[in-house]
Amino acid sequence: MLGTCLFTLGLGVLSEIIFHSPAPAKPGFEVATAEASGGSAGGGQAESAAVAATPIAERLKTATADDGKKVFGKCSSCHNPDKGGKNGTGPNLWGVVGGPLGHAEGFAYSAGIKEGAAAGQKWDFAHLDEFLANPAGVVKGTKMSFKGLPKPEERAAVIAYLRSLSDNPVPLP
Repeated sequence: MLGTCLFTLGLGVLSEIIFHSPAPAKPGFEVATAEASGGSAGGGQAESAAVAATPIAERLKTATADDGKKVFGKCSSCHNPDKGGKNGTGPNLWGVVGGPLGHAEGFAYSAGIKEGAAAGQKWDFAHLDEFLANPAGVVKGTKMSFKGLPKPEERAAVIAYLRSLSDNPVPLP
């Protein structure tokens, strides 16, 4: 029994000599994070680093309505894109780009959207981009349970598609 214990102890010492790794100067490891900027147009806490890095005007240059229509499939269970279409769980989105917050008649908007509408806020390209990235972070108390579109190129494509849902699309920035 004593021999087995000494043998095991000896193996531990020998393996430490063979496979020795020095302790790091600073314990742990660094986690790279992007700093968030506050003060969004819709009262949000922060916008994503991707939004800050590449403005929506730049991303819209390569975004297509066709790609946006595909991504919009994630939205279609709650939103109707058709002209004159009924509101669903979410409001009809025909003519939303460039329109005022709370644009769809007959829809029961959250207090945050109503406040933005009363303040004269519009769904411009930048505000839509920020909202689609983090709906709950941009509009306090939003009824929209969707967590958002984290990919900047997907948001740009959806905005290009939403822009096409109009008789007179808003000019690109």
